[in-house]
Amino acid sequence: ANLTGSIGVSIFPDHAQTPSDLLKFADIAMYQAKNEGRNTVQYFNEEMDAKSRYRAQLLGALKVALVRNEFELNFQPRMSLETNQIVSCEALLRWNSKEMGRIGPDVFIPLAEESGQIIEIGEWVLNESMSVLNYWHSLGFNHLGMSVNITALQLLRSKLATQIGLLIEKFNLPAYCIELEITESMVLSQHAQPLSNLWGLKDFGVTLSLDDFGTGYSSLSYLKQLPIDGLKIDKSFICEIGPNANDNTLVKTIIALGHSLGMTVIAEGVEIEEHVQLLREFGCDEIQGYLLAKPMLASDCLAFIQEHE
Repeated sequence: ANLTGSIGVSIFPDHAQTPSDLLKFADIAMYQAKNEGRNTVQYFNEEMDAKSRYRAQLLGALKVALVRNEFELNFQPRMSLETNQIVSCEALLRWNSKEMGRIGPDVFIPLAEESGQIIEIGEWVLNESMSVLNYWHSLGFNHLGMSVNITALQLLRSKLATQIGLLIEKFNLPAYCIELEITESMVLSQHAQPLSNLWGLKDFGVTLSLDDFGTGYSSLSYLKQLPIDGLKIDKSFICEIGPNANDNTLVKTIIALGHSLGMTVIAEGVEIEEHVQLLREFGCDEIQGYLLAKPMLASDCLAFIQEHE
């Protein structure tokens, strides 16, 4: 085995006067060394302490967020380029903490994963989003699907397939209307477990899609082995397409690759009309982004869908 070391250093008397404080600050510096890519040395500084306190505060607030009802879901529609119909919505988690105000998902979701709270929060998200989908279906929008982002920890540790099975029963939903979005990095993680869990979910008949496609290191042979139904092209590629043919090659290639594997291809982050025209030309199946609609509350999203229809 190849061992590496992450070292944190605090110095007496510059950083602290007591042994316990020196140890605490060295520990904070060590975690900073790990964050900097491991196998490195970091000296403690005041900014680290402020970061560490903020993080501890966030973790404390996150622990009570569910009980305090501080989470809400926003929904962002997705449109088929073939029929111009809204075919599904993505459920996006938002947190408005009573103590700390609005916290971005890019900040709190990694923390929730690290602390294991994502399991409980993820269950809430699934239940809430399926309840909304059930209501939309009851109004006659039976063609609508709902996509929910799943984290690595949920795939690894929670009984996801069992939970999905119970939700399908509880809300009387067709399984194929439930789409779970996973990222490339999750699938390429060291564990074999997420993969076998993916097949377990697929057995239920739910739809699985690969989010942020193109930003990771997908090997094509790997992609072929997975029970994936959809590819979402990351918005960083979409914003590059335009009159210059070179910028378009990558997006065209991803679309062709997805189609050759029998997958639906979705473009994320579509913000201008010109992109829609190009994506139609390239044969992309669906679009999502601010040009179509921003993420919004369930009631606003329903009104948008009704108007669009």
